Amino acid sequence: MENWITNFMNEWGYFGIFLLIALENIFPPIPSEVILTFGGFMTTQTDMHIVGVVIASTLGSVVGAVALYAVGAIMKQDRMERLIEKRGKWLRLKKEDVGKAYGWFDRFGKWAVFLCRLVPLVRSLISIPAGSVRMNLASFLLLTTLGSLLWNTVLTFIGSAVGESWESAAGQMDVFSNVVYVIIGLLVVTGAILFFRKRSRDVKSGS
Repeated sequence: MENWITNFMNEWGYFGIFLLIALENIFPPIPSEVILTFGGFMTTQTDMHIVGVVIASTLGSVVGAVALYAVGAIMKQDRMERLIEKRGKWLRLKKEDVGKAYGWFDRFGKWAVFLCRLVPLVRSLISIPAGSVRMNLASFLLLTTLGSLLWNTVLTFIGSAVGESWESAAGQMDVFSNVVYVIIGLLVVTGAILFFRKRSRDVKSGS
């Protein structure tokens, strides 16, 4: 698959990046790490620019996310899980992946849309629960764009920086994902501490 992706991008440039990233959002097994790091590498070998790669990929991310938002708006969680259970092997997805996306949304609300854009696999699926609850579309588009912009920029710059070693960089993205998990965990713990401190002060002031 990687050879096909890189050949397609070589032939179609920015439009190829846009289309592949849109498809990557709808069909998560297509690896954005390969698309974006190779896109960054292409900026060192062709007349393509980092800004162009980031813009094209971010537009593709938003288009793909909106498509899954629409799916979520018409298909509830149980029906989606049944579909994945029957057809998920073609997408290399399990129904637990859908449950994970809904779990993130239940825990973080609309901010899950931003946070999950930095987490592989869930970054695409998070659009489904957002659609299920009919999240405000303007907020959805804003948070999706911001999260996608951050993810796409980081990977494109990595691909540009490592040059011909972009393949090994793409393979090391699990490290980046783990860092994101740690950051999110710290944010959750910090938020909980601040919440309970505020609640404790309110109780004391009320007494």
